[in-house]
Amino acid sequence: MAGRVDGKVALVTGGGSGIGRATARIFAREGAKVVVADVGVEGGEETVLLVKAAGGEAIFVKTDVSKAAEVEALVNTAVATYGRLDCAFNNAGIGGRMVPIVEDTEENWDRVIAINLTGVWYCMKYEIPQMLKQGGGAIVNTASVAGLVGVQRGGTYVASKHGVVGLTKTAALEYAKAGIRVNAVCPGPIDTPLFRGGVDKPMPRFGEKMREAQPGKRLGQSEEIGEAVVWLCSDAASFVTGVPMAVDGGLIAQ
Repeated sequence: MAGRVDGKVALVTGGGSGIGRATARIFAREGAKVVVADVGVEGGEETVLLVKAAGGEAIFVKTDVSKAAEVEALVNTAVATYGRLDCAFNNAGIGGRMVPIVEDTEENWDRVIAINLTGVWYCMKYEIPQMLKQGGGAIVNTASVAGLVGVQRGGTYVASKHGVVGLTKTAALEYAKAGIRVNAVCPGPIDTPLFRGGVDKPMPRFGEKMREAQPGKRLGQSEEIGEAVVWLCSDAASFVTGVPMAVDGGLIAQ
């Protein structure tokens, strides 16, 4: 039986771990050729090995999404390798510092916005022209429940993710007639290296608080986000665009 994205080419940024890795593996399982991008070489190459070990096809491209030239090169490499670009999951992101707004720093603001928001803009800036040439495509951006509600001590992160939601809606409106669908996933607390603090700073107590705040008293798994992403990129979601989809175990329904 054909997979949900059989024969398509999918690009995944932040594909070296967590949600990105899980989604890359699901794309491959469902029949897509996958371009894995990450600033970390070891993690990205490991994802490719996992895809290939399961019988899929993938390449790795080292990419810093905060640099326009590297994002442009990423898209060009994807097209040069596989001939097209059907699906893009613009997922690369960081957490940054969790502090009150007045205690934050310009350096933290600049870094978080550059990766989480500008990086998504760069990705769409170079992905969309290729999709226009092909007559369509599907893009999913990673926002967060913090792109839908406020979070105390998370002003910079919240601003970046609200920005992703706004960019997503605008791009969806601008390119709907061209057959390009643009949506966002808004994960709640997911058990990833980023959430556990492996990227920025350990926060096990924060993780425990978020687990207790969940209606189901558990953290989500990366694969649960990946399944939503691949569905949004599939023909099953052909009438879905401009949606910031909360995949959060009911967190913001409370």
